[in-house]
Amino acid sequence: MIKQIRPAVLMIAVMTVLTGLIYPLGITGIAQILFPHQANGSLIQKDGKAIGSELIGGNFTSDKYFHPRPSATTEPDPKDPAKTVPVPYAADNSSGSNLGPTSKALVDRVKADVAKLRAENPGAPVPVDLVTTSASGLDPDITPAAAYFQVPRIAKARNIPQDRLKALVEAHIEGRFLGVIGEPHVNVLKLNLALDALRNG
Repeated sequence: MIKQIRPAVLMIAVMTVLTGLIYPLGITGIAQILFPHQANGSLIQKDGKAIGSELIGGNFTSDKYFHPRPSATTEPDPKDPAKTVPVPYAADNSSGSNLGPTSKALVDRVKADVAKLRAENPGAPVPVDLVTTSASGLDPDITPAAAYFQVPRIAKARNIPQDRLKALVEAHIEGRFLGVIGEPHVNVLKLNLALDALRNG
């Protein structure tokens, strides 16, 4: 019996060291050398301080900023831990809403969002990503159409010509990876940082 147990225990110990220690440390080291920005969270710095990540959306709500798509992330309710409350872009609790297309709560929320957006930009079709959440609840990007849709509101709030804002959006459109993977998109945090710089420029 010892003959069978000994190789099994040895194999567990060897594989634990290889796959649980040597491999992760090796890959981490390689990532730090080849891709340090990505390996450290793709952080965006302003005035020497990390203010966000390219990979996680931010909850911009002011009329003076481009808004991200809605987020369905939640956190425990401080008043009743058995319940949850909406906390948009809670990076420690990535999740979708799990509401189906027949959910009254989802339909009511989308209708309210569409009505609000139509009031901001009458006559323009509302881009679907401005009223739908992503599967993670943390999507940092919006479509170019969603960015252009918000230009009139921001132009009014900041007293900046719309043409200037449209040019800013155009400059921040990121194309498909390798020309074929994914869709053109705009990173909301990067765009809003450029927007603040435009105001000061």
